[in-house]
Amino acid sequence: MSLLWEIKAYCRRTETPPTKFGRLAVNDPRLVGDLARGRRPGRSIEARVKAFIARQNH
Repeated sequence: MSLLWEIKAYCRRTETPPTKFGRLAVNDPRLVGDLARGRRPGRSIEARVKAFIARQNH
């Protein structure tokens, strides 16, 4: 599953705007838009995003 897909699913499920998600997860409000335009996240960003989603799901 791609990181962008996971983020979009989380945003739909929680009704979180993409800019707010990026700000809360990695302090980057442009994250989701940049990923949609082809930005490739580094391992650190990917790990931080996944950890954020995991924390919110528990």
